[in-house]
Amino acid sequence: MITVVGTGTGAPAPDALVADLVVGGRRHLDAVRLPEGAERIVLGPLAPALDAIGEYVAKKRPVVVLASGDPGFFGIVRALAERFGPERLDVRAGVSSVAAAFARVGLPWDDAVVVSAHGRELRTAVHVCRARPKVAVLTGPGSGPAELGAALLHHDRVLVVATALGDPARERVERVTPAEAAARDWGTAVSVVLCLDEARALGPVRTLAGPERAPGGWALAEEAFAHRDSMITKFEVRALALARLGPRLGDHVWDVGAGSGSVAVECARLGAAVTAVEKTADGAGRVRANAAAHGVDVRVVHGAAPTVLSDLDDPDAVFIGGGGRELPAIVTACARRARRTVVVAMAALDRVPAARAALTNAGFGCDGVLLQSSRLAPLPGDVTRLAAANPVFLLWGERPHACAEGVDQ
Repeated sequence: MITVVGTGTGAPAPDALVADLVVGGRRHLDAVRLPEGAERIVLGPLAPALDAIGEYVAKKRPVVVLASGDPGFFGIVRALAERFGPERLDVRAGVSSVAAAFARVGLPWDDAVVVSAHGRELRTAVHVCRARPKVAVLTGPGSGPAELGAALLHHDRVLVVATALGDPARERVERVTPAEAAARDWGTAVSVVLCLDEARALGPVRTLAGPERAPGGWALAEEAFAHRDSMITKFEVRALALARLGPRLGDHVWDVGAGSGSVAVECARLGAAVTAVEKTADGAGRVRANAAAHGVDVRVVHGAAPTVLSDLDDPDAVFIGGGGRELPAIVTACARRARRTVVVAMAALDRVPAARAALTNAGFGCDGVLLQSSRLAPLPGDVTRLAAANPVFLLWGERPHACAEGVDQ
């Protein structure tokens, strides 16, 4: 049997351990009285420790593994269960660092999103923090409060940095702005970082814990958005564009030539972090207004593509809804940066070859369709006709490795 004990963060130090082998971090091992004659392994690389545990398990000798907080929450229980089977584990959970951090600031966390940046790329955690109002980030070397703060400088967030949770002498819980977080050296004792939009930190009562449900529908009617003179991506086009973009929690999507921001808003409703690029001041204002009306976060960049794109973080997917004569240069710039997909909507057929060439030259597999739809329209006498909408050519390019491997979440 392998006994897994959660320590720290409010849990009492375990005593009277019965084990022939005790495995844990150095600070965990130093905090307990080890059984006489027991072997001690300080956790470093996981594989050698698992091999040693396997030798003791094969001989039916008792093993104790010490871990922080709740070892079943982004902890060692997963690796142990995969290697030895859940039936061989006796897990005695402590309080997770996430639960403790929210307790320290007096907030419920059934509506929080928890994302680990420990041993992983920080980008997913950053995009979740941009898209959701209440996020807990489990940090690690190179993915700490300073790096997170630097990535959130343009977003209205407060960071709560919880350090050495459960240690009465060293514990600190500090509220800082992203700029303040970016300017400090936080050391190695950070337990967790909470990223909060304080205006929305107390959400409604929940039935399901975790991130908000995906919206019940998308490809909203044009009437759901403020727009100018019907200059908006029509819902039929938006439906296919969203299907090809595949926006999801942890993604970053660019909406270039955003106009009303209908695509940007819909991607944000589906969980992605979104940057909308719009060259006109009144258009940028409309994007902000539409995002606010739908209760989502969209970063709006007022400027002309492709010039302003160089200052943006790399996207997973890009929608290009404008561009004029600059369209080939814009598609080329976006294709160089997109990790997964670029979707281009064009009303002018003569721009299609150059856009397609820009995608294929960047190594994308390319496909497209001409969308021609007719909507039901009433006529006098209680009869209905079909009203044709302007045709739109939708072109999309997909990076081959992204299609085959997917994106790590």
